[in-house]
Amino acid sequence: MSPSCRIGPVEFGAGRLALIAGPCMAESLELCLQVAGRVREICRKLDVGYVFKASYDKANRSSLASKRGPGLQRGLRWLAEVREKLGVPVLADVHEPGQVAPAAKVLDAVQIPAFLCRQTDLLVEAGRCGKPVNIKKGQFMAPWEMAEAVAKVRSAGNEQVLLTERGTFFGYNRLVSDLRSIPQMRRLAPVVFDATHSVQEPGAMGSASGGQRQYVPVLAAAAVAAGADALFVETHTDPDRALSDAACQMPLAEMEDLLARCLRIYRAARS
Repeated sequence: MSPSCRIGPVEFGAGRLALIAGPCMAESLELCLQVAGRVREICRKLDVGYVFKASYDKANRSSLASKRGPGLQRGLRWLAEVREKLGVPVLADVHEPGQVAPAAKVLDAVQIPAFLCRQTDLLVEAGRCGKPVNIKKGQFMAPWEMAEAVAKVRSAGNEQVLLTERGTFFGYNRLVSDLRSIPQMRRLAPVVFDATHSVQEPGAMGSASGGQRQYVPVLAAAAVAAGADALFVETHTDPDRALSDAACQMPLAEMEDLLARCLRIYRAARS
């Protein structure tokens, strides 16, 4: 039997497509509510499980001058309000062990950023919090090496683990998605495919990352065909004006078409 993971009412790895989506950065409470409300409507219409994601602190940025977000306390208040008003589970990154306990009081799941997926203290502390843990695979990691990251979380007695594929470094400023990683990592935990960060071009703009959002639908479709249990998509009402990862985020207006197409492929691949 394939492993599964549950975030609130949303089960990953149980034969139903799930989605983790929201703006890259929690720029404002209004943006979070607008995006979460619209994506919730789409997912209800299509019968897709939905978890809202927005970062309260973008700690892994190319430049010191990059926008960071509202910070831990204010960001968690906003996420709590999204959860309360819209009834959707919420997820965000944690960057150091001391953030885990306060974050877990609000969040339905905690996420380990890709650059931190080998940080033992952070992974073990995330496991101890008792909430599901989504570990993003480092751009420098082989799929099978993620077994050790999963083991660190599970060493704390927490079996609720997800793995997220987000591309691998290829030379400078490019990522490549090796879809063999999806069935390889599914032996360990349900697999989420991060379609927007996979089109990121790290450092391509000198002091910031670039990206090619036009290829998000291509990679998302390929990933669900390859066996991904869920998609991770960052989306914004006006991506070109987003304060973080503007080149990668999907326009909110295009989310229904993207998800409907991927859902058809998901079902056909499993029929």
